[in-house]
Amino acid sequence: MPTDNNYEIAISKPAMADMPLAHFGGEVTVVDTPEGVEAAIARLYALPVVGFDTETRPNFHKGEMHKVALMQVSGPERCYLFRLNHTGLDDTLIHWLADPRRIKVGLSLKDDFHQLHQLREFEPAGFVELQQLVRDFHITDASLQKIYAIIFGRRISKGQRLTNWEAPELTPPQQAYAALDAYACLEIYNALASSQFDPSKSPYKVIPSQEITEQ
Repeated sequence: MPTDNNYEIAISKPAMADMPLAHFGGEVTVVDTPEGVEAAIARLYALPVVGFDTETRPNFHKGEMHKVALMQVSGPERCYLFRLNHTGLDDTLIHWLADPRRIKVGLSLKDDFHQLHQLREFEPAGFVELQQLVRDFHITDASLQKIYAIIFGRRISKGQRLTNWEAPELTPPQQAYAALDAYACLEIYNALASSQFDPSKSPYKVIPSQEITEQ
């Protein structure tokens, strides 16, 4: 665990602008049937740690509300995209989400749980919140984009974030975006857990009184 020195780590948007784009190099499997859910979860039980995220169709009109449409779960080589608007949150998914023996790493998990609980109540277990974890490494930024850029020097594009996650078919760019968000959580966790990231050597160290200028 890093020692508690008098500095913070934060990055500005201009500092990220010229970074190379990050990509998920593994396989992406879209899961939209009960049989597909069973098969995917059976494989996920073999993984001790995975990255986790969800996507919901954006609201563009006043009073418009949508339920969570997608749940992404990524291992090191494959990401599963569970189309919850097709499969619902069935018993197989509930049992896995509530299994404390399987570590699921995400960011802003409270928001994910709120969305998932609109489909069905359950007690999540085995989850790691990255926004809490990175504080032990002096990182004060809370977004996945910035945390990832600080640790890996690569930029996550958010270009697909406001697309229709309930579309009949997910486009290749949507699939790539969704997979990367889940995989990035796993990659960050692995880097911190294995001490690959040394905060004392980060080029983004600032003293607490300094402000990161956004342009």
